[in-house]
Amino acid sequence: MTKQTAVTLFRWMALAEAVSYLLLLGIAMPLKYIWDMPLAVKWVGAAHGALFVTFCLSLALAMQKAAWPLSRAMLLFLASLIPLLPFWLDAKVKAWAAES
Repeated sequence: MTKQTAVTLFRWMALAEAVSYLLLLGIAMPLKYIWDMPLAVKWVGAAHGALFVTFCLSLALAMQKAAWPLSRAMLLFLASLIPLLPFWLDAKVKAWAAES
């Protein structure tokens, strides 16, 4: 796998994980706690968990292939925990991929 492919995979996984996080927080959690529909959290939560694991693996792969420093990987990992931040960082990741 090339550096560019690894970074592109990471970018797509980061965005997919961010969308699943927003769906979990914005739709599934209100369905569970306001309208007493816990099944939404079960399914969306499972999908988000799988995407998060895939995100972490793709981050490790991109870090290895693009020779990113550990501090950058930590920043990207921590950004995944804050809703909407991965969308803002996507442009930075694209720039980092172009420079390396």
